Amino acid sequence: MKKVLNQAFFDRPAEIVAKELLGKFIISNAGKDEVSLMINEVEAYTGPDDLACHASKGKTGRTQVMFGPAGFFYVYFVYGIHWMLNVVTGKKGFPAAVLIRGAGDIHGPARLTNFLKIGKEFNGKSAEPANGLWFENRGVIIKPGQIKKTPRIGVDYAGRVWAQKPLRFLLRNI
Repeated sequence: MKKVLNQAFFDRPAEIVAKELLGKFIISNAGKDEVSLMINEVEAYTGPDDLACHASKGKTGRTQVMFGPAGFFYVYFVYGIHWMLNVVTGKKGFPAAVLIRGAGDIHGPARLTNFLKIGKEFNGKSAEPANGLWFENRGVIIKPGQIKKTPRIGVDYAGRVWAQKPLRFLLRNI
């Protein structure tokens, strides 16, 4: 069973979408061949009150995609060398997203975007096959006990409370 995840899947709170993306597949045909990897690590950025979320500083040229409809990609550049892939979640106007941190044997968001050949050209595009990058449900069932929750990585700038929130989700034994 292959089913492309539609906008309704993403039009929910970031924390719920993050957990439910585990076991789903990210598909890319941005390179020469189509690549399909099961998602095994994500982080939720829950909106404007979340001080680790880029949108906590308001709507800017960089973050405007996050204020748009769910199911669109928010791709940003960090450290002058890495692209990070997020998918916007929730209602239009409420900026929240899920960072895709790992899939298949690729661990780390920069390694993943590099492997899948994802760059700024995906920023603001919808997650659908016509755009060359999308998500599918292939029938993998993930039980709550298979999900490990930890604090997000690299968000110390958000202050102790937000840096320690367990909004990173990963499959156990990966």
